[in-house]
Amino acid sequence: MTPEIFREKINVSRETLAHLKLYVEILQRWQSKINLVSQDSLDALWTRHMLDSAQLIDHIPAETKIITDLGSGAGFPGLVIAIITGVETHLVESDSRKSAFLREVIRQTEAPVEIHNGRAEDIAPWRSDIITARALAPLPKLLAYAAPFLRSTSGSEPPDDSSKCLFLKGAAWRDELTEAQKSWHIQCQDVVSITDPTGRILIIKNPTPNSPGEKLPR
Repeated sequence: MTPEIFREKINVSRETLAHLKLYVEILQRWQSKINLVSQDSLDALWTRHMLDSAQLIDHIPAETKIITDLGSGAGFPGLVIAIITGVETHLVESDSRKSAFLREVIRQTEAPVEIHNGRAEDIAPWRSDIITARALAPLPKLLAYAAPFLRSTSGSEPPDDSSKCLFLKGAAWRDELTEAQKSWHIQCQDVVSITDPTGRILIIKNPTPNSPGEKLPR
């Protein structure tokens, strides 16, 4: 896929496309220093990573104020979403070298993004409208990471009904969902991925542990 075809599919401005192209150029330069994406996906960056990330935008309400992306890695999907939407976005990434890469992209593209260099379970949470993640962890563990960010910073309040998780999952999504439902009560909608017909976008609201007294991890 070319950047121009991407623009037709996602309907972004020329300025936004220029920022995304700059993002790709920086990634390709840094890839020789650190492993940001798999080598076999480099030739398909605009499909495998940019379009895969951008498809989440259709599920982000216009009134969204804060997005949090867990385990951002090379910035997919959170940084792509921030560049396209202009919504305040927080990227949580434990690898210091990847965090440095993300800061460089943010500096050059002027994306409205803050980096949090640490593990999701070790960072004091803030309330978010949208939580995103891609290839971070199996769904039961991912829900444990995400749930505190949908609550108040104390972790004691229930999620806001308008907040939700958008998780990109591969072919094993159904097995992960079945396993998660053993320990979590969730409202889940699955949407076929436009980049992988075996994959799904899992749209999850109100994740709460099945055991009322169970403490959510911080």
